[in-house]
Amino acid sequence: MSPRRWWPPRRWWLRRTLRFRITVVATGVALLCLLAFTLLAPQLIGFVQVNAVDRELSKAEDARVLDTAGNPLDGGPKPDLTAAEIRALKSGEPVLRIDGPSAHRWVGRVQFAADGTPRLHVAGDTLVGYREANQLGTRWLAVAAVLVAGLVGIATWLAVRSSLRPVERMRVAAAELPRGQRLPVPAARDELQALAEALNALLARRDEATERLRRFTGDAAHELRSPVTSVRAQAEVAVAHPDPDFSIEVLESVVEESVRLSALVDALLILARADTGELPRAEPVDLVLQAQAAVDRLGETELLVQLAAPMSACLISAAGAEVELVLDNLLRNAARYARTFIRISVLPAAREVRLLVDDDGHGIPEEHREKVFDRFYRVESDRGRATGGFGLGLALVAHLVRRRRGTIRAGESPEGGARLEVRWPLYR
Repeated sequence: MSPRRWWPPRRWWLRRTLRFRITVVATGVALLCLLAFTLLAPQLIGFVQVNAVDRELSKAEDARVLDTAGNPLDGGPKPDLTAAEIRALKSGEPVLRIDGPSAHRWVGRVQFAADGTPRLHVAGDTLVGYREANQLGTRWLAVAAVLVAGLVGIATWLAVRSSLRPVERMRVAAAELPRGQRLPVPAARDELQALAEALNALLARRDEATERLRRFTGDAAHELRSPVTSVRAQAEVAVAHPDPDFSIEVLESVVEESVRLSALVDALLILARADTGELPRAEPVDLVLQAQAAVDRLGETELLVQLAAPMSACLISAAGAEVELVLDNLLRNAARYARTFIRISVLPAAREVRLLVDDDGHGIPEEHREKVFDRFYRVESDRGRATGGFGLGLALVAHLVRRRRGTIRAGESPEGGARLEVRWPLYR
């Protein structure tokens, strides 16, 4: 039988309000406890009655005197006691006999006469209405249990409603709260204060994500507009002035703009996937091998590319594809602005590995060194096909490094150009 057919009661229960469920649970627990007490009522009532009679019998002066066989020695009639009851009394145990609605209680003790003969001193009394008192008390206790459970349910319902009223007010306020504003935090250090702080943190993350999405959408639209407009304008000119030689030139320009547009779309997709928060599992990555592979992927260039790295492996905690993307973007950025050479240095330390990428270009002015890792930020306004970038490469590098608990910063190279320094934690 499928689990779905077994669970309708549970689904029904989970659809009820929190106030209803708390009230039902509290009422049910109270009723069960009171009914359990009611089941013990006959024993408790009987114990109270018998205990009261025992106290009176312990003070009684008209105790019967019997021999060890149960025969009277005080001249009175023989008591209505069985042999088993006589034996119990001789051993010091009291006897309770229930006859119909009443009960008889006997207590006894053995004393020795002056001549050393054992005598059984017995005192007894009748508990009138013993059984009826137990039954009546049990019935009233059952009624009281139901009434008290009902009162507990009503009190719980009112208490929960009163306790949840601030939460409801907070929910309504959160639904109507304008962007940028926050919920008032209660002064009392309780669960409501923690809830208000958590909601305010959630609202802050929402506003931050909304603002980031707005900026990202606006910047992406602006960046996409330039190549699309260029392609359209050149195509319209080619249509308006048909000429074979000019058409070939226009097609070449369209191809270049299409390549630029494809690269921009690819960068935007990578950033969009990075923003989802999905983090591949960390693995040991040899930064020395990855740096050498990145130099090889850079291909032929007029620049002198130097790699300074130890002979042994330098394992960092990251994902291989992420490290490749970081190195490729750093080397392409350096190649775009370097004059004659690029130096890549891998420097292991006690808890981390440093990666330095130096070039001899014009460098990054100090006032721009923090902002170069922002999306679509450019130190220069150059948008040419040869040197102009999109302003996404370093932003992607910073995002990939920081989510692995690494750091990145921009500085000045000893050769006067730019230095980009990345630090990854060692793989342990």
